[in-house]
Amino acid sequence: MRQFSPLNRSYGLQQICEANYCRLLQLAPNLMNMQGQEATSVGGKPSLYIRIIDRSRYTLTIELSHFFKHSMGASSEPALKIRAYLDMKSAEVLSDHFRPQVERAFQRSGMQREIMEYKWNLNYFLEKWLNHCIHLGYRFEQKESLEVVAL
Repeated sequence: MRQFSPLNRSYGLQQICEANYCRLLQLAPNLMNMQGQEATSVGGKPSLYIRIIDRSRYTLTIELSHFFKHSMGASSEPALKIRAYLDMKSAEVLSDHFRPQVERAFQRSGMQREIMEYKWNLNYFLEKWLNHCIHLGYRFEQKESLEVVAL
């Protein structure tokens, strides 16, 4: 994958996280009301799963992954753990299927450059992957509300 490297990585990362939030809502328009786990598929492609891990007033933590069946069994990749900041309209990758969360990867102080690079790579990947999923037509359809509205 071709890597883009802006001069101001911090600002660039913020822009990617804000764009990823919008892309998540394109992929899952009903994201704020989802419960548990949902799946979607597109014509013979691997299923895409979204699972709500945690929800609070200002954040939503999800896992987003493809599910692959193969001769050795099955696997879930890239298994991205994503935190959406609802008040900031931003989404940041916390970890993926083979990389730990930032706090575990960089336990020593003074590693700001390495931390920025780590976060940049994870979130840049999310941007490209969400674009790919949306382009292929994946979408978690909005479920109809069962709420009865008084007339």
